[in-house]
Amino acid sequence: MIDWDEELSDDRRDELVQSLAERAVKHGMTSPAILFLEMHKPFGFLAGQAAILGSGFLGPFVGMKNLQQYSKLVQTRENVERLIVKIEQLAGSDPPANAVPAGTAPAESAGKE
Repeated sequence: MIDWDEELSDDRRDELVQSLAERAVKHGMTSPAILFLEMHKPFGFLAGQAAILGSGFLGPFVGMKNLQQYSKLVQTRENVERLIVKIEQLAGSDPPANAVPAGTAPAESAGKE
């Protein structure tokens, strides 16, 4: 039985933030993730409540315990801000492999001029 009123521990919160940030950076979704989180930060509480409302549908796909924890994570602006900061930290420390340094032309278009 899932206790929807159970608070998210600080350690578990940090694990979830780290996991989500690593996935966003790994898949090259740093900018879209930050943009999405910044735009929807005011709606975090509603998103958490919507996850609870849709738990009957979403639960089998992500697991009820995970759904409960992620809904708790996004319900506070502080946690969303932690996630944004962690994504920025991870993205800043490890540039993508296909990134082109500023002031240089990409390899594909260099010989076509």
